[in-house]
Amino acid sequence: MAFPWLKGHGTENDFVLLPDADGSLHGALEPEFVAALCHRRRGIGADGVLRVIRANSLRAIDASIPVTDAEWFMDYRNADGSTSEMCGNGIRVFARYLIEAGLADNPITIGTRAGDRVVAANGDGTYSATMGSADIRGTSKVRANGRAWEAQDIRMGNPHAVAFVEDLADAGSLTEAPEHDPEVYPEGVNVEFVVRQAAGHLAMRVHERGSGETRSCGTGACAAAVAAMIADGAERPDSYVVEVPGGTLGVTWQADGELVLSGPAEIVASGELEWLN
Repeated sequence: MAFPWLKGHGTENDFVLLPDADGSLHGALEPEFVAALCHRRRGIGADGVLRVIRANSLRAIDASIPVTDAEWFMDYRNADGSTSEMCGNGIRVFARYLIEAGLADNPITIGTRAGDRVVAANGDGTYSATMGSADIRGTSKVRANGRAWEAQDIRMGNPHAVAFVEDLADAGSLTEAPEHDPEVYPEGVNVEFVVRQAAGHLAMRVHERGSGETRSCGTGACAAAVAAMIADGAERPDSYVVEVPGGTLGVTWQADGELVLSGPAEIVASGELEWLN
């Protein structure tokens, strides 16, 4: 099977983009195929796959897709092939591709499994994306590297457990998924380990469900910022900087409760691939 592909990243959270406007190339986008593409040694290598597909075409394949007025839908899959509701770094890369390919105007509304999001190119290589409101819940425990922490349960379309630690090294290698409460997160969870650098300035590591430790997580940065703002008693609107291993993200919590994520988005390669597996 031959098909076009691109490789992109947002703060080194990297993705394979699959242009498939009408769904005729990849159909149901089988999990085994996604996992093979994302494999770091046997495939192209990525934290996930972004299929670029029109919303009505995807709904013809998958009736569970939310109804949207957006023309384009970000069909996002984790590196293990599982679906995910939202990807904050991925949606900026997705928007950059569509805008630069002349397939959409700036700003662009994009459909996702977490609802519609609006992404704007800022003219300096960065993009800002609306991320919806945070669903702030209770706390539970997460465990890694022989240690346990209380973690704030925050949903950004997808689930997050935010734990504040003294040092990012406290989480250990993160080659194994941190333990979490399966009753709180029956479908798995992204776990963020966060330290405070200064007022309004955080640093973070993240283990993403279905992908492992990644260099960045956009929804995770939003969850971390919200958890910190709550703990700090910050008044909205307010903005925090979140440092991740792959770069820097900005999170603004607006007065109306909407979160906006800002950061770079890059397309680094493209081509035609003949998949032999």
